[in-house]
This record gives sequence, structure tokens and C-alpha cells, in this order.
Amino acid sequence: MTKKLSLLALIEISFFAAFALILDLFPSIKLSPSISISFAMVPIFILAFRWGFKVSVIAGFLWGVLQVVTGDAWIATPTQAFIEYFVAFAFIGGAGLFYSSIRKNLRTGEKKKALLWMVLAIFVGSAARYFWHFLAGVIFFGSLAPKGVSPVMFSFTANGLTLLGTWMLCSIITVAIVSTAPSLVIRKDADFIKPEQKVS
Repeated sequence: MTKKLSLLALIEISFFAAFALILDLFPSIKLSPSISISFAMVPIFILAFRWGFKVSVIAGFLWGVLQVVTGDAWIATPTQAFIEYFVAFAFIGGAGLFYSSIRKNLRTGEKKKALLWMVLAIFVGSAARYFWHFLAGVIFFGSLAPKGVSPVMFSFTANGLTLLGTWMLCSIITVAIVSTAPSLVIRKDADFIKPEQKVS
């Protein structure tokens, strides 16, 4: 059973990371040259709610690797690329820390509570990612700050607004998807079978 689930997890990691890469090719909402809102993280969040922290971290990391490999990354230096594509994207998996609470509420039929946990999880995963973009912005792109604006404030404003916009958009889409198709989150394994339904 463990080997089967591990294989399934690997397959889903590959699929959802590739799906996120494809969604990232769609036009994003451009509020300014430095503020862009996208829903490409949704597949990683769905995976986080299906499997938890470890699997979603690996999927996020793989998505970042694919960004670099396919030439869809904006690279200034190797260190900046490592921070913004390998570390930052892996940290999206922080949403998986809420896996148990989401699973518990889905098992007990508390759908609204599960959705609220998902919104919180999406915020945490988004904030974890954009913290690293903020840090990279201060270190590597401070020269792009307008005259009279400190690199810290410039990066904080750009990444903070991107974070809020992305969180709201991803939350709306994810909640809509899970509300209409909860089976995308609920894995059909023993964890979601009531004790009286288990076959000995």
C-alpha cells in the first residue's frame, strides 16, 4: 500500500507541477511592471490539500526547476535564481501544513470550515513564497526602486501587493473548484473511510 501511494504521489507531483507551469503561461493581471497577479499556484495548493506538506514542497520545487529549465525564469544571478525559483517555489508547500485540519473537517462533513482552512493555508503558502521574492528584491533588484524609495520599501510594496492579489485570486478559484468537485482534494484511501466501512 505504501509503495502504491508513493508512486501515486510521485505521479501527481509531476502532473500538478507541469500543470502549474502551463497555467503560468497564461496572461497574468498586470497592475504595474513589478506587480503581477496569477492563479498558477492553484495546482500546488490542490496537491497540498490532497497529500500534505512534503508532497506539495516537492511539487513546488519541481515547478521552480521547470521554470528555469524551460527558460521561463527571470535570472539575474545564480544565487537569485536559486532563491526565487528553487527556494521560493518550494515554500508554496507551506500550505500543506494545514492538511490535517482540512482533512478532519472534510471527513466530518464540515465543508465550510474546511474551505476556511484552505483560504488560510493559501495565504500561508503565498506569504512563504513571496517572503523570498521580497528578500531577493531587496538584495538583487534594489536598483530598480524609484528615486527616493528604499529598496526594502520598494520590494515590500511590490511583493506585498502581489501576495494579496494572488492570495485572493487563488482562494476564489480554489474554493470554487473544491466546492464543486471535493473529490479533487479527498483521496480515496483508508484515511477517508469511516471505521465501520473498513474491510478487515
